[in-house]
Amino acid sequence: MPSYKAPVEEALFLLHDVFDIGRYNNLSGFAESTPDLVEAILSEAAKLSEGVFQPLNQVGDRVGCIRHNSGEVTTPPGFKEAYHAFVEGGWVGLSVDPEFGGQGLPYAFAVIVNEFASSANMALAMYPGLSQGALAALLTHGSDAQKKMFAPKLISGAWSGTMNLTESHCGTDLGLLKTKAVPDGDGSYAIFGEKIFISAGEHDLAENIIHLVLARIEGALPGVKGISLFVVPKFLIEPDGSLGARNKVACGSIEHKMGIHGNSTCVMNYDGAKGWLVGEPHRGLNAMFVMMNEARLGVAIQGLAISEVAYQNAVAYAKDRLQGRSLTGPKYADRPADPIIVHPDVRRNLMDIRAFNEAARALVIWTALRSDVAHRSRDQAALTAAADSLGLLTPVLKGVLTDLGFENAVKAQQIFGGHGYIAEWGMEQFVRDARIAMIYEGANGIQALDLVGRKLAKDGGRAIMSFFAEIKSFIKDNEADAALEPYLLGLKQGAGDLEQATMWFMQNAMAKPDNAGAGSYDYMHLFGLVALGFMWAQIAKAAIAKRAEGAGDPAAMEDKLLTGKYFMERIMPETGACLARIRSGADAMMALPAERF
Repeated sequence: MPSYKAPVEEALFLLHDVFDIGRYNNLSGFAESTPDLVEAILSEAAKLSEGVFQPLNQVGDRVGCIRHNSGEVTTPPGFKEAYHAFVEGGWVGLSVDPEFGGQGLPYAFAVIVNEFASSANMALAMYPGLSQGALAALLTHGSDAQKKMFAPKLISGAWSGTMNLTESHCGTDLGLLKTKAVPDGDGSYAIFGEKIFISAGEHDLAENIIHLVLARIEGALPGVKGISLFVVPKFLIEPDGSLGARNKVACGSIEHKMGIHGNSTCVMNYDGAKGWLVGEPHRGLNAMFVMMNEARLGVAIQGLAISEVAYQNAVAYAKDRLQGRSLTGPKYADRPADPIIVHPDVRRNLMDIRAFNEAARALVIWTALRSDVAHRSRDQAALTAAADSLGLLTPVLKGVLTDLGFENAVKAQQIFGGHGYIAEWGMEQFVRDARIAMIYEGANGIQALDLVGRKLAKDGGRAIMSFFAEIKSFIKDNEADAALEPYLLGLKQGAGDLEQATMWFMQNAMAKPDNAGAGSYDYMHLFGLVALGFMWAQIAKAAIAKRAEGAGDPAAMEDKLLTGKYFMERIMPETGACLARIRSGADAMMALPAERF
C-alpha cells in the first residue's frame, strides 16, 4: 500500500525563507499569520491528509461511486466521514472573507493545503475543491442576496458546489452549447438541457449541491455572446433558508472513466430545473471564468500533488529493492545486491521528479501570493501588476504542471518495474488519476493557444515584458554572488530562448496564424521551464543565505543546491529544443492533406 508524508517543512521554507511572507503584512490576513500559526495550520492539514484522506485513496479507486435507480449517488466507504472532517476543520473557507464565515487567511495557505489533500486522495479532495471555485464565482459576480444565501453554506461544507459547462457536442467551443433558460416570470428561469463530465455532480457528502450552469436565454444571440450563468440548487431553498422540494435536476449516469473513481463524474439532466441568473445576462463566460481560473490553478496543483506522492513512494522502493551491482563496484557488499537507487538511470528519474516538485511547489506558492496581492492590495499599480502576472501564468501552470506531473507519475511507476503495473502497489492508480489533469478545465493544447493567442498580446504585451524584466532584475541584483552563478547562467540562457521565441511569434504569427498554433505547445513548455528555473534561482539564493548563517539543516540546504544544479544542467537546456521546434514553423505540420491521414 502506498504511503504519503506532507512536505510541511518544504512549504514553510518557501513561505518564510524564499518568499518572505512578512513582506505582505500590509495585506489583510497576513499580519495575523505569525510563523507559529502558519506552522500549526500546515501541520494540522498534514495530519488530516496523511491520517484521514490517504488511507481511503485505494478503496475509493476500487469501489468508486454508485448510482442508484433513484438517481442518488453513494460515494466510497469512508468518504463521507473524511469530507466532514475536512469541512468541520474550516478548510473550505480558509482564505475566504470572514464576512461570510471564512477565516480570511492568505490564499497561499489554501493552495498548500490543497496540495497536501490532493496528494493524499485526489478524488476526495475534488469535492471541497469544487466548492471553493463556486464560491469564487458567486462572491465575484453574485448578487448580495445570492452571496448571503449560498456563501455561508458553501464555506461550512453543508452545501457543495459544481460547475456545469460541457455538453456532448461542445467542450472547448462553448459557443455551441444548447442548454436553454426560459424565463419563469418570477425572476427565475427554467433550465433545460444535458451536461456531461460534471465532477461531483451528485453525491451523498453534503445536504445540498449548488450547480453553476451555463445556458442560453431564449432569444439570445448565438455563440459565446449569448451565454449566461445560472445558479441551480439540487434542493430549492425556502425563504427561511431551509431546504424545500427537490429541483428538476438529476444525475442520469456516472461516467465510466480511467481514473479518479472516487469522484462522481456525472451526466446531469436539467428538465425545467429552477435557476437564477448570476451576474448580467449574456455575460456568463465572464462570471464562469472566475471559477475556471480558480479551477485551473487547482488542477495545476493536482499535477504537482500526484508527482510528489509518486516520488515519495518511488524513493522508498528504490532504497529497498535489491537488483544488480553499482557500475563502480558493490556499494553494499554485505547484501546479495545493491538497492536500485545506486543505478544512474534510476537516479535520473528520481532527480527529474524531485527537481520538478520543489520548483513547481515554489511556482504555485509564488503565483498564489500574487493572487493575494491582486485581491487584497489597495495599491492600484501593485494590484494591476499582480493581475497581469496571474493571467499570464495560469495557462502555463495548468498546462506544464499537469503534463510533467503525469510524466513524473509514469517515471515513478517505471522505477517499480513490473510491480509498478500491479494495482496493490498504487503506482498505476497515480498514473491513471494524473492523466485527467491534462484534459479537464481546458485541455493543455488549449492552454497553449490561450497563452500565445491571447495572453502574450494582451495590453500590448505588458505582462510578458514585466516577466522578462523581473528575471533580468533578479539576475542583475545577484550577479556578483559567485555561489549563485551556476543557477543564474542557466536561467539567463532559458530566459534568452523564451525572449527569442516571443520575438519569433511577433514576426511570423500575424501574417501566418498557423505558426502560432504550431509553436504554442512548445512555447508553453519553454515558458514553464523558465518559470521553474526562476524558482530554482530564488530557492538557491535562500539556501545559500541559510547555509552562510548556519541556520536550518545544512544537509537540507546542500540538497537543494544540488537539486537546483541538476535542474540547470539537465532540464533547463530543453528550452533550446523548444525554441528550435517553434522556429520550424507550421509548414511541415500542416502540409499533409487531411484525407491522407
